[in-house]
Amino acid sequence: MSLVVVLLLFAGLSEAAGRILPLLARRPGMSRRLVPGLLLAAGLVEAAVLALWPLTAWTLAELLVSAPQGDALEWTPGLVAPLVLAAVLAFPLLGPLLHLLLFVGVGASLAEPLADATELGWWGAAGCVAVAGVGLGVTVGAVRRLVVRISAPRTPEPIA
Repeated sequence: MSLVVVLLLFAGLSEAAGRILPLLARRPGMSRRLVPGLLLAAGLVEAAVLALWPLTAWTLAELLVSAPQGDALEWTPGLVAPLVLAAVLAFPLLGPLLHLLLFVGVGASLAEPLADATELGWWGAAGCVAVAGVGLGVTVGAVRRLVVRISAPRTPEPIA
């Protein structure tokens, strides 16, 4: 279990680095002393969102099926390890496509144990995993945009 936590933290930092470092390159006025703290905080948030993905998919499956038959869906080191590669966002054109393919592959890997533990079948489980992933992604994206908007440097009004 501790290996899973370490891998989730590395995946969160990787995801945060892929999101924050390009933003810093476009914002020359941002303090470089703020970067490590911002990267750590964002990495912890990303790791928490990744940790919630199987739990959210399991909860959606419980809403569709009266009583799931197995234990709750959990991360394993083999399932989390590909998420550590999430920093492929650094590539300008291939990054988002590779990132999407990586998450689709991990989601498909999560669907198999969820399908085994429920009566949904693979497609139903894949739907729960997809809805959970998209919902968490949209939520964290909205929070990310809000933080960027709040932390944007304000230009002083000209004195007339």
